[in-house]
Amino acid sequence: MHLKSSSAYLYSMLLRKRIAKPFYWLLPVIICFFGCGISHPAFNADKKYPLPELQRDYTIFRNILQESHPSVTWYTPADSMQYYFDWGYRQLKDSMTEPQFRTVLTYVISKIHCGHTSTRYSKKYIHYLDTARLPIFPVSIKVLDNDTVVLNNTLKRKNATLPKGTILTSFDGKPFREVIDSIGQFIPSDGYNESYLRQAVSNRGAFGSWLRLLRGWKSSYELGFIDSTGREQTTIFSLIEPRPKDTIKRIVIPDLTERLNRRERREERLYEARSLQIDTGLSTAYMTVNTFNNGNQLHSFFKSSFRELRKERIQHLIIDIRSNGGGNVNHSTYLTKMLVDKPFKIADSLYASNKRSKYGRYIQYNGITGIFMSFITKKKSDGKYHFGYYERHVFKPVNKNHYKGNVYVLTGPNSFSAATIFARAVKGQKNIMLVGEETGGGNYGNTAWFIPNVTLPETGIRFRLPKFRLVIDKDTEKNGRGVIPDIVIPPTRSSLIQNRDLKVEKVRELILSPETVSKN
Repeated sequence: MHLKSSSAYLYSMLLRKRIAKPFYWLLPVIICFFGCGISHPAFNADKKYPLPELQRDYTIFRNILQESHPSVTWYTPADSMQYYFDWGYRQLKDSMTEPQFRTVLTYVISKIHCGHTSTRYSKKYIHYLDTARLPIFPVSIKVLDNDTVVLNNTLKRKNATLPKGTILTSFDGKPFREVIDSIGQFIPSDGYNESYLRQAVSNRGAFGSWLRLLRGWKSSYELGFIDSTGREQTTIFSLIEPRPKDTIKRIVIPDLTERLNRRERREERLYEARSLQIDTGLSTAYMTVNTFNNGNQLHSFFKSSFRELRKERIQHLIIDIRSNGGGNVNHSTYLTKMLVDKPFKIADSLYASNKRSKYGRYIQYNGITGIFMSFITKKKSDGKYHFGYYERHVFKPVNKNHYKGNVYVLTGPNSFSAATIFARAVKGQKNIMLVGEETGGGNYGNTAWFIPNVTLPETGIRFRLPKFRLVIDKDTEKNGRGVIPDIVIPPTRSSLIQNRDLKVEKVRELILSPETVSKN
């Protein structure tokens, strides 16, 4: 019997026996005693789920995507998606562990080519990963246009010196680029964005995480590389055990200090989310916007920042969105309104396939979603539920503290979702220049806006289900690419070794150029 049901049963029985009032205080103690005596089986990460359970989960997975995802066949033709769905089912030949089953789902879902649609482990498995103190994969990589190099590593603790920027040639006997391409087959992205795929493997710790999911970890690996003399070498390395848990008791910090620390941590968190630095000598401001998520006081930050820019008469503004994965489009729209010189729209079309799903018991917020969408959407002749406000609404520039100086927007493959919408909205304006790399988010549009999680009933594996398809401009070519900057500045091996930011250097060069100086 489960803890909750047994406790409730005991409580009802005691009340039914009309225990005397003086002994009512014993009830919580008795219930706690019975509850604490109930043991829960430890989580088994190697558990294999029977084939019928996997087949049931896969069928639900497939049906929900085909029913409720508005862009299943946006980039992949219907017959091809049918093939991939059938392929996934054919892989279910025997029992599987959770990672093995998730690998199948991840491959199939990547063929939708939607960066907002991805799989996640079950909550129990996530808890296991967070608490099990598993070995650490010691190498992070950076995939460049022509080479794959070491980004960070801890191998020097194992007497294998591979400094940052070391060119990697092979991994377990296979060409490194072949390994990267095979991993890329499982990574969801908007359209056919190669720069995003390369960055997704290059983010800190990502290469090891993908290896663990797709292949499982081994006791050792062989790594091929080019040494300082230009010769190809190999080294064998192992996973690194985490540091022993610190069991030393610490002195309790007084309450007043705790409150100060909490405030300081909050300020630090906000600073990491968005910040503004002003160089009055160069008449330049550097605004970092790492997210458009709620909870970061972005509206007040933008208002105060642009007020300060006007007060100081700053002529050049750099906006860095290279690490901005998106968030609330209302925040990105407000920033856009502070910069653009003419009215603009966010969407030519924005619609969902349905209001509610018949598989609602597996979908987060399904009931609330139906009510919510009844107010904001309307079913049109195409059978879709259109979010008419954004399809019709034209946003106008903000007049108060509107910025009219030179703007340089730094973009990269991690610029996604709302950050991509912002970059696209400001691109092409005379005083605004995009500098950096292609955005990870799609230039034509995306599938996002409202993204509940779906939990499969047998394994507990989850996947994200974006509900709305956005087409920003129907006259734009749907080529599966991101927003291409006006000046493309890719990273290089030498810039990584020297810790140089080529994009910032280029902007500084533009600001100090005679043409720019003469204009001001």
